[in-house]
Amino acid sequence: MASGAVLNTQELEALLAILNVSDSPLETVASDFHRTFTRNDYFKLGCAICMMLLDQLLTQSQRIVAFSILCELYRNDAQGTNPFLSFFLEALETSRDACEKQFLKDLLHSQHAYRESVRKSASLLIMETEERGVTDVEVPDLSALRQLHNERTPAVPCLRAAGVRPVVPDPCDADGADLRMIGLGLASLDGLGGAAGGENGQSQPPAPTEPLSREDMSLHTAGSLTLLGFEPSFMRLPPPKLEVSDAELMWINPDYSPHLLWETGLCQDNSKGAEVRELMSKAFKGPLIPTQQQQVLAELEADSRLVYHCGLTPQKLPDLVENNPMIAIECLLKLMSSSQLNEYLSALVNMDMSLHSMEVVNRLTTAVDLPTEFIHLYISNCISSCENIKDKYMQNRLVRLVCVFLQSLIRNKIINVQDLFIEVQAFCIEFSRIREAAGLFRLLKTLE
Repeated sequence: MASGAVLNTQELEALLAILNVSDSPLETVASDFHRTFTRNDYFKLGCAICMMLLDQLLTQSQRIVAFSILCELYRNDAQGTNPFLSFFLEALETSRDACEKQFLKDLLHSQHAYRESVRKSASLLIMETEERGVTDVEVPDLSALRQLHNERTPAVPCLRAAGVRPVVPDPCDADGADLRMIGLGLASLDGLGGAAGGENGQSQPPAPTEPLSREDMSLHTAGSLTLLGFEPSFMRLPPPKLEVSDAELMWINPDYSPHLLWETGLCQDNSKGAEVRELMSKAFKGPLIPTQQQQVLAELEADSRLVYHCGLTPQKLPDLVENNPMIAIECLLKLMSSSQLNEYLSALVNMDMSLHSMEVVNRLTTAVDLPTEFIHLYISNCISSCENIKDKYMQNRLVRLVCVFLQSLIRNKIINVQDLFIEVQAFCIEFSRIREAAGLFRLLKTLE
């Protein structure tokens, strides 16, 4: 068996410290557990808890705390998807402790009773059971829950399922008074089934009356808690040798001569690319005349790869949008499959709001599916720009533009207005004196 410890020393010490808390409500203990460990470690921690429960290394109160933590690990997931559900079912059917059986019965069968139980400490639950004189608990029919778990749980590979869990009780002490385990491990989750009685007729040792330390549990050696086990080896027979045929001999001395493949595009005239780059450099600085603009659009339409060689970068995109929005739209459409698309969209969002930037965004939203978070961020920036501008004339003008822009997005069903309802409604109320804002507000009300 290869050694692969589930928990390191620090994690094991922290887990034992939490399991030792018997006088605090179980829900408080679960909260401490969630603060101590991350969700990525839940499964391996649950496996370690199951192994300690299976090997009778925990006291009566520690077992109650352990079962509570196992349940809380996946409490928010769908019913029947807890990977340790089969362990709960087996423990309920085989446990000899009345308090433990009652707790497991409430956990699996009655959520109301379980929520009441976790508001109490493990010590209080044990004391109440002893005061009531309960010696046995009737096990309800859990076949439906077991079937649901089997349907939702992926099948264990055959070799892993056939593995043997390498745990051997010390035969020197039949009563289990000072039991030591030789190697702790777990072949698979299906191996957690023999909780208390043992499927082979072997009786499990009694639970300790006092909490054991890591050394007492024999968990101080590397690899003591491991998910590996003794599994049958997979026989891989060497394939038979293939008979040599006469047709294979030709490859010993091949007599064919390879032909050269010429690059047909070599030394082609690249003057068009140079011409587009020159026009684009002018487009970044100012508006192009209509004939130049049409030439750039035609060249980009003829060869979409030119957009990668025309000198356009995310830093230059705001200048192109302000001076030549039609060329900016065409370039962004050609860049939709580029790995730098997010950088170009980020530059578009962060530039100063203007009529041209709104025109570019509006045309893009109707032509392609833009990321929802990009559209939401652009709308938020537009609203923020309108609120922060000091010039009343410019503010009124921008508010009208934003309102018309938002109405276009809503009517074309580009955005789900419910995602931004509160923000847009507050914007309309703030600028209700403007006719377009009042119209947008009425449109929002019709969509409620």
